[in-house]
Amino acid sequence: MLDFTLSPEQLELQKKAREFAVNEVLPVAWHFDERDEIPLSIIQKAFDAGIINADIPKKYGGMGYGLMEGVIVTEEISAACPGLATSLFDNSLGFEPIVISDNEFLKKKYLPKIVKERKRICFATSEPTMGSDVAGMQCRAKKDGDDYILNGTKYWITNGGIADYMTIFATVDPEQKHAGIGAFIVEKEWEGVRVGRPIPKLGQRTSNTAGISLKNVRVPKENVLAEPGQGFVLAMKTFSRTRPIIGAFAVGAARSAMEYSIDYAKKRRAFGARISNYQGIQFKLAEMYQKVETSRLLVLKAAWEADRGMDPTITASISKFYATEAAMEVLNDALQIFGGYGYTRMFPIEKLLRDTRLFTIYEGTSEVQRIIVSGYLLNYYKSIMPPIDEVPILIGESDLFDEKKGKGAVTAWRCPVCGYVHYGDEAPEECPYCFVGGKAFKKVWPR
Repeated sequence: MLDFTLSPEQLELQKKAREFAVNEVLPVAWHFDERDEIPLSIIQKAFDAGIINADIPKKYGGMGYGLMEGVIVTEEISAACPGLATSLFDNSLGFEPIVISDNEFLKKKYLPKIVKERKRICFATSEPTMGSDVAGMQCRAKKDGDDYILNGTKYWITNGGIADYMTIFATVDPEQKHAGIGAFIVEKEWEGVRVGRPIPKLGQRTSNTAGISLKNVRVPKENVLAEPGQGFVLAMKTFSRTRPIIGAFAVGAARSAMEYSIDYAKKRRAFGARISNYQGIQFKLAEMYQKVETSRLLVLKAAWEADRGMDPTITASISKFYATEAAMEVLNDALQIFGGYGYTRMFPIEKLLRDTRLFTIYEGTSEVQRIIVSGYLLNYYKSIMPPIDEVPILIGESDLFDEKKGKGAVTAWRCPVCGYVHYGDEAPEECPYCFVGGKAFKKVWPR
């Protein structure tokens, strides 16, 4: 039985996150966007309010929330500032590989510290020359006794400049692609770890993004999260659980753009009337709402699958590329409704648009999501309809469905090339249209 209602606990969490977003995040968003700086005080308040780390299992000090609760909270924070929402969420991205791994030692070592000591952790797969192509990484992990030595550069790392811990993915041999990748937990204070300057960006300026340099960094045996050959699978499992969150970012940003547009359309007057009275504006608002609602449903479905132990990979990809692209459409329409004011920095639309543009890029571009989904369709999807050359397109015979004679009264044969249907006890010698030999014909009726 389908039920689209949130539980009382989820509604309370939504209210809490909404109040935090409006009262704590929204007032500082433009100030820190202008400064291109992450507001660490808000990060700390989010820790204290239980907005961050709530999805760590109770066994390790967290609240044990699922992905459903994660997307509920994320939508609310992103509605106030998508950039800050990214940095708040990134702690979950950083520790998710630990949570879903089989490494009990690292779970006990780091997860309680992340909760109790308010430690920050980042996730590092991307490099200066690769992003979505995780298998193309060049950062090296060389075996040295029981330890590994890391050398290379990770780039585009959210919270890289403020993280205490780092989930680093590196390869023992780039030629091995997927098979060479391992995962390691690295501490920022270790010798050989350096963090670059914050990367200047078009949007997401309240989110810290930096490069990480690893020079002869020794990772002890106990900090190997996934041995080489297992790291790629761990990264993909992580993405299948975190991509719905990117969709939730998009839903929050699009929802705010829609709400601002509704308010503006009711107040702005042109040609003697409120612009909300004009059908052209009404249609834009209706389509905005349709996209927000559709996106949210897809995001919630992906989260629901993940929380129930199902493989959410395909739904996660669909929710990410649909919601993020829909959000850009909503933002463009919002700017059009605001007209020239929407293009200025005195109104919220331009910041939302700048922040939202990144969503179709990080954690796998829209193009990568399409590759994932199309690969599933072409290789694993099970069709309900029969193969195209077996579809019974039955036309022209009056007694095909004669109740007295029964449905098998007439036999139909279909040409596999042009689709011509021949009626008779036997297939024709050849197709009268495309001349394919009769042996290729398939009986399509009766089935």
